[in-house]
Parts: sequence; C-alpha cells; structure tokens
Amino acid sequence: MAVAPLLSLFVLFFSSPRRCSANATAASPPSPSPRPTPLVPAFFVIGDSTADVGTNNYLGTLARADREPYGRDFDTHRPTGRFSNGRIPVDYLAERLGLPFVPPYLEQNMRTGGGGGVGPANVDGMIHGVNYASAAAGIISSSGSDLGMHVSLTQQVQQVEDTYEQLSLALGETAAADLFRRSVFFVSIGSNDFIHYYLRNVSGVQVRYHPWEFNKLLVSTMGQEIKNLYNINVRKLILMGLPPVGCAPHFLEEYGSQTGECIDYINNVVIEFNYALRYMSSEFVRQHPGSMISYCDTFEGSVDILNNRERYGFVTTTDACCGLGKYGGLIMCVLPQMACSDASSHVWWDEFHPTDAVNRILADNVWSGLHAKMCYPLDLQQLVKLKL
Repeated sequence: MAVAPLLSLFVLFFSSPRRCSANATAASPPSPSPRPTPLVPAFFVIGDSTADVGTNNYLGTLARADREPYGRDFDTHRPTGRFSNGRIPVDYLAERLGLPFVPPYLEQNMRTGGGGGVGPANVDGMIHGVNYASAAAGIISSSGSDLGMHVSLTQQVQQVEDTYEQLSLALGETAAADLFRRSVFFVSIGSNDFIHYYLRNVSGVQVRYHPWEFNKLLVSTMGQEIKNLYNINVRKLILMGLPPVGCAPHFLEEYGSQTGECIDYINNVVIEFNYALRYMSSEFVRQHPGSMISYCDTFEGSVDILNNRERYGFVTTTDACCGLGKYGGLIMCVLPQMACSDASSHVWWDEFHPTDAVNRILADNVWSGLHAKMCYPLDLQQLVKLKL
C-alpha cells in the first residue's frame, strides 16, 4: 500500500519530535534466536512502503515512519521506519527462511562511509541479504515525488547491481553469481503509481492513457527491470501483486463510502494491473529457462481477510487503528494518542497500511498458502526447494 498525501505527511513531519534517528539500530534488529539453519543464502527485497524497513529514514522525505506510534508492537517496541504497528511481511518471511531481518541498503552504505571501498564489514552487512525498498517509490520514477526523495524501482535495481558488483569484488565472480542464483528476491511495488500518480491525474496522465494502457506501461517497465535482475543471475523471485487499494480507509473517506463499501473503480484498475503482472511473469519464465517467478496475489489474500474478518479475529475491516476522520482515513497516524489500544482487532493500521496481524497472515500465505492460496505456480516454501 502507499503513504499519505502531502498535507497529511506535513503534519506527520512537523507535529512531534522524532523518536528514532537514522542511525538507530532498531531499523534492522536480529530475528528472535535461536534461528534454524538458513534455507537460502540470502533474502533481497525491492519495493515501496509495503516492504521498507528504514530506507526513508536516511532520505529527505515526508514519507517516513520513524516516530511513535509506528513500531509500538514491533520486536523492539520502537519505530524503525516500517509502516506498521509491528512487523511487515518481509520480516516474517525472513524468519521463515531462517535469516535475520534484512537491513536497509542505505544503512549499510552509511556504516561503510557511503560505499567507498569494499571491506569485510561491508560484505558482512550484505551477505544475508539487503532491503532496498523505499516508501513512496513507484514503478514510474516520478511516482511519489510530491512527498520528497525516494528510491524508485529503477534506482533500486541499480542498487542491486551495485551490490552484486561489491560482492563480486569481495567474494569473486563465481561465488557472487552462486549467491544470487540460490537466494530469494522479493518485489512489492506499484501502489504509488496509482495513488500518487494516475488517480491524482499528474500531468494529465488520465487523458493520455486509459487505465489498461497505463497498466501496460507499468508492467512493461517491471518486465524490463526483472530482465535486468536476471542478467545478474537472479533466478528465484517472489512478485507481489497489488492489494485492494480501493478498500483503504483513505479512499473510503475521499470517495465518500457510506457503509464501508470499497471503491470499485480503483479496485478494478488494480485487478487489471495484477492480471497483466501475472501474465508477464509467466511469459518471462517461459522465455527464460532456469528462472522462476512466483506471482503472489495480494488482492486475493486481502479480500479473503476482508470477507472473513470474524474467522481471522478482526473487529473492523474499514476503520484504521490510528487516524482521524471517518474510517480514520482523513489523515495519517501522527501521535500515539490517535491510535487504538489493540491494533490486532483492526485490518488497517493507518489510512493505507495494514496491521501486523494482517501482515502475518499474508506472509503465511506467501510461505505456504496456509490460510488462502496466493502464489502461482509455487509458494515460497516450494520455491526455496526448487532446483534450477
């Protein structure tokens, strides 16, 4: 999902002092120990606020989650840059893979003097994986730029290429290639291209592109970036579809939902994007033997939760735990006093992002389809075992 509009984040940025600095170690704490033997060498993450674990703490941006009450239910009970009350899906998946929580790429650069020189500490920081995800980022480079700096999809892939080069210099080309081939890459991005670009009609985009044409542009760009990853020996990839953006509290508020019904116009565009993304991924695998992309339908998994809230233990599927206005969708979570006492009873944490409880369910589905089948043709547990 995405981050709040500009006005909301201005309030977020200036209304209270930050509780967590960019240098805080809470951004990438170790997973609870003892961990099992890792199932893969490393876990690499590309994405937006659905996967950001602290990248934007290092950027000049309004799209930050480095203050309370964000992170209040996280392992460290401190804000880390994650847009949730607790963990996000990649944290649960790293744990399933037997790996530590994956640190932000920019954190690694800060610790090694901005990337000048490759030394043991640098390699140690990247050897189990790196998280490049940046809140407000989109497939289109300018998506989300109204909020300030971010690292777009293309820039994140360039960072992956830089990581590969650094590992090649430190470990040798053969070892680096083998590391990438056996590791899992996770991609979750695209919501901001609608929230901060198409739906806002930036530069008259709706006149120039019908929704299906815009989706074709997005998916084509995504395919090219996946090809760039393939060229540096990425072979196992989890590709996340978009969630039901039209059900987010922000849009329930903005579009005047009367009884909590989702905004069909938005969801229909998202469904079309997801269909094109799944088709592209299957065609890519067909054309590139020795690779596997598992497309995971976040929309399908999320709708299952929304339609079966009682089975999952949720009290409300419309109201954000932390926010203002009807459905809590008028403004982003700003102060601890704005948050409900029990986030686990809510599907939504803030106006765009799900709670830790939802993130756990979605991660379970990506891993094994525990609650609902989301990933095609393989779930992550199967992908890990696949010999390519």
